[in-house]
Amino acid sequence: MSSKEAASPSASGSVDIGARGYARPDVLVSTSWLAGNLDDPSLRLLECNEDVLLYDMGHIPGAQKLDWHQDLNDPVNRDYVDRDAFQALLRRLGVDTSHTVILYGDKSNWWATYAFWIFRLFDFPEPKLRLLDGGRKKWEDEGRRMVTDVPTFPASGYEAPERDDSRIRAFRDEVLAHSKAGGAMIDVRSTEEYTGARLHMPDYPQEGTLRGGHIAGARSVPWSRAANSDGTYKTADELRAIYEGEAGLNPDRDVVTYCRIGERSSHSWFALTYLLGYNNVRNYDGSWTEWGNSVRAPIRVGDQP
Repeated sequence: MSSKEAASPSASGSVDIGARGYARPDVLVSTSWLAGNLDDPSLRLLECNEDVLLYDMGHIPGAQKLDWHQDLNDPVNRDYVDRDAFQALLRRLGVDTSHTVILYGDKSNWWATYAFWIFRLFDFPEPKLRLLDGGRKKWEDEGRRMVTDVPTFPASGYEAPERDDSRIRAFRDEVLAHSKAGGAMIDVRSTEEYTGARLHMPDYPQEGTLRGGHIAGARSVPWSRAANSDGTYKTADELRAIYEGEAGLNPDRDVVTYCRIGERSSHSWFALTYLLGYNNVRNYDGSWTEWGNSVRAPIRVGDQP
């Protein structure tokens, strides 16, 4: 992660979650709370990392591995798993709607919020989903216990509904119409990716995108601006100053977030939806790997929307 991608320093990570002014403070749990509740049988911890080898090197006691690539993505089509596969996954993990699922991971919870978003595509109940504020990094930095043993739980009888892509997911043609209509859009990639100076994240390989730049009308708000240096989210006032004061968003608008494949933009989608209480935020998971390769998709370069 480059210096421009690094999470911004702030004191808000030390502020109690309930005192940060969030619309839904209940959706986050602190490392100290989790440490005191690890033996609660109603909890299911799922670790979802970009680096899929991290889990085997050590994880929070009781946590199971959730592989974003193998468990959540269709093995053939560029899409997410269908109802049957998601149902089988949660049954294998011993998860049903009687459990509270706590998601966490590396990279300030990029992939944990990505998994959270996919759980919501299948309408897994919001009151039963939580995110560990600060993720794996904060837990490790505090010197909390990590283990290598893999827990097992009895298979559940979870019944999944059909996936609903209409509420919080955006597709290319919808984004094109949104752009032409002057809709609110946030590009959460690095500044270099937004301007077109880079075709990929700093320190990451080029993944085949043919054109650089951003979607017309999108404003640049790198995902990392929402995070503190310890991986926790900034306060609601700090987030409003960024998304509303600088980027001109408001809770009544239909907002689209995007990045490269939808993982960084899930982090921003989570902040807008749950921490600021926006009701109409969709994540465009096709993002730049689709848009930058699409014939005649309108692209702008430079630092202006």
